[in-house]
Amino acid sequence: MILSPEVLTIFILNALFAFFALIAFYLSIKIFLNWNYNSVSELQYRLEKQSFLAATIIKFIFLIKVPLFLFFIFTLDKISNVITGAMCGAGVVNATDYGTYLIVLKILNLYFFAYWIVLHNEDMKNENQPYTRRKFGIFIVAFLLLTAEIILEGIMFNAIDLQEIVDCCGAIYSSAANSYISNIFSLKTPLMLSLFYGNFLLILIFYFLRYRYLFAVANVVFIIVSLISLISFFGTYIYELPTHHCPFCFLQKEYHYTGYFIYIFLFIGTFYAIVVGFINSSLRDLERNFTVSLLFNLLYVILLSSYPVLFYIKNGVWL
Repeated sequence: MILSPEVLTIFILNALFAFFALIAFYLSIKIFLNWNYNSVSELQYRLEKQSFLAATIIKFIFLIKVPLFLFFIFTLDKISNVITGAMCGAGVVNATDYGTYLIVLKILNLYFFAYWIVLHNEDMKNENQPYTRRKFGIFIVAFLLLTAEIILEGIMFNAIDLQEIVDCCGAIYSSAANSYISNIFSLKTPLMLSLFYGNFLLILIFYFLRYRYLFAVANVVFIIVSLISLISFFGTYIYELPTHHCPFCFLQKEYHYTGYFIYIFLFIGTFYAIVVGFINSSLRDLERNFTVSLLFNLLYVILLSSYPVLFYIKNGVWL
């Protein structure tokens, strides 16, 4: 087990999350089962007060969880220095059987909690609070996912063996690697780029046609296509090395922390598209969400596309 100051900080914050989330979970169950806005009973009056308390707790968790996710990525890079063979966060994630699942679960929880916040804000704009049961029902699911994340995080850090040699990112993200990651590199570059830019073209078309559900679905697909193309193609131009495919190294200082911008742009762009598809906002809010989503997706595409273009301008060849 590894207990660096950063890991201890994560454990302490996770304990606080678990305590407050348990309170919100208990209140959410009561509200979900008994909420009736048209009722004038004493129970309904108590539920309305408890809903504000639960909502405050959930917002607190989300506001801390976003920077904590970035701190988690920073921690992976930091402790890679004490794990033999690891050169960045990728080695730490691969040091146990739980790292990849934890990363996926953390990202899923970010989308869940962010969706909850937007749904809550929409609910509070309407005096009838039409989304109250729905949002607390969603939190019941989010609580179970958060609990799974906290447990899995503890298991992962506990399972790290400092005496064991792990693979570096160069070995993990290699076409010769014997893992599901190696399947990414079997895609031909023209096909992969066609999927990437074709997917973005569909997003543009659905944006101008205002097909909100198709716009949301295209963005969900864009998450997967973008990550695959980032690892397989665009990342090599960030590193200017044809064999370096790591999705963690460009989070480091040597690459001007560009990875944070890449992932933040992708998250905001795709998240607001999901909001467009699954929350019935006012026309004004709907247009704003459409625009925010397209803007950040466009920034993401421009940022990634700039690396191969600038490389070709500088060197006159492609990798």
